[in-house]
Amino acid sequence: MTAIASGTVHKLPDDFRKAITGTPKVLALWQDITPLARNEWICWVTSGVKAETRGIRIGKAISKMKGGMRRPCCWAGCAHR
Repeated sequence: MTAIASGTVHKLPDDFRKAITGTPKVLALWQDITPLARNEWICWVTSGVKAETRGIRIGKAISKMKGGMRRPCCWAGCAHR
């Protein structure tokens, strides 16, 4: 397992870690963003109740980060900060 940074409150789950490390451009962005930004991505992905929703969010997160997005948009943010 590749050692990469987590969030400020949330731990990076294995399925999201695998998606991030499987895409070099996303991994580079992930390592460059702030711990708070990583925390928000993790919270956004894991806040989906259904496994299907979580899978969709992981796909969207990877796509958005590939495009250079540093934080999830159109989301109120992590309430756990």
